[in-house]
Amino acid sequence: MVIVKQVIAVRTDLKMGKGKIAAQVGHACVISSERARVSYSDWWLQWWQGQEKVVLKVPSCAELERIKSEAARMKLPYCMVNDAGHTQLSPGTTTCVSVGPAPEHMIDSITGNLPLL
Repeated sequence: MVIVKQVIAVRTDLKMGKGKIAAQVGHACVISSERARVSYSDWWLQWWQGQEKVVLKVPSCAELERIKSEAARMKLPYCMVNDAGHTQLSPGTTTCVSVGPAPEHMIDSITGNLPLL
């Protein structure tokens, strides 16, 4: 059986507060999940049973771009989150990227070397 999960990588260079990080991760989870539900329903249905999520940290926007590019290349569901700019960040600041729900081995080939947040 293939394990399906979702990974969210969060920028640490922005020094976001805990609540801000939680909100940004929430946006990423919901949007990426919906994309998977529509385009990868088998993966989504399997993931929906337990909704495994892993939150990782990255040092820069460049690393988020790398993850996004690899996910797109592998045709995995993903979501880049850009902040609206109402509180801590400037409008349009890219805060995190979500990959999946998708098979764990595919996501790990992109993010497996990143540390937990």
